[in-house]
Amino acid sequence: MRTDPADLLDWPSLAAGGFPFPEAVPASRLAAELSAMLVSPDPEIRDDHACTAAARWIREGRLDGVLVTLGDTAASRFVHPEIQARTFAPLIIGSVLTRAHAVPGLVPREAAERWYAAFSAWYPAERDTRGWDDSLGWLHAVAHGADAIAAFAKALPDRRTELLELCARRMTAPQADYRYAQLEDARLARALTRVLQAPGLTRKQATGWLTTVEKALAGGGPGPVPVWAFNTFATLQSLHLHLTRGLADEGVPPHAEAVAARAAGLLRLPCHWLA
Repeated sequence: MRTDPADLLDWPSLAAGGFPFPEAVPASRLAAELSAMLVSPDPEIRDDHACTAAARWIREGRLDGVLVTLGDTAASRFVHPEIQARTFAPLIIGSVLTRAHAVPGLVPREAAERWYAAFSAWYPAERDTRGWDDSLGWLHAVAHGADAIAAFAKALPDRRTELLELCARRMTAPQADYRYAQLEDARLARALTRVLQAPGLTRKQATGWLTTVEKALAGGGPGPVPVWAFNTFATLQSLHLHLTRGLADEGVPPHAEAVAARAAGLLRLPCHWLA
């Protein structure tokens, strides 16, 4: 649905007022306008206005009638040619899934499965993983994807082991040329910890994804640490801390000790002096 630019909402005024919900505007129009703005290369339009408003209104239940539309549009962006469009898609999907988890029945499982299929194809393969760009602002493919991982874990609990594997494939992606510089390792560690929080995982399932990491690191030797290996070690260190301290709202997950021990074993590869 195209919207005449003359009819667009006054987003700077909405932002200045803390994003009061525009009651007179149909939800379908809001969804179309927000989705269009989420592709913008202007970080004020995309992040400060569209993403902030969408997250708030989704959380408040203002957009319950268009959640599937928002999710489908976001999922279609994983193959968009522009990086900011791809990396803001998981934020919207995460918000939609979080709202759907709070109010069961809002989003059918088949919709969540559609979004998961698109997301899982994109996340480990994305080549542009910069956290910040001086022109585009926040991009954060790794961190935004990690947040979506945590939301998918609640929406599709039977895919938890696949989600752990996706995190492993993301951190060990060999095509990486960006060193985590904006706490991407912490966001991945938080997502992994949230997935591990869910009841029902066996010890083998909770630790099995680390075999992928172990295999990726097995061929290492003397010389400079590749970017992907640096990112992997940073994530393992952060994960060890998260598993030791736990999350403020959820505590320590089951099998935390076993997962932390496997992570520590891998960290002895670069840090052989560890006890």
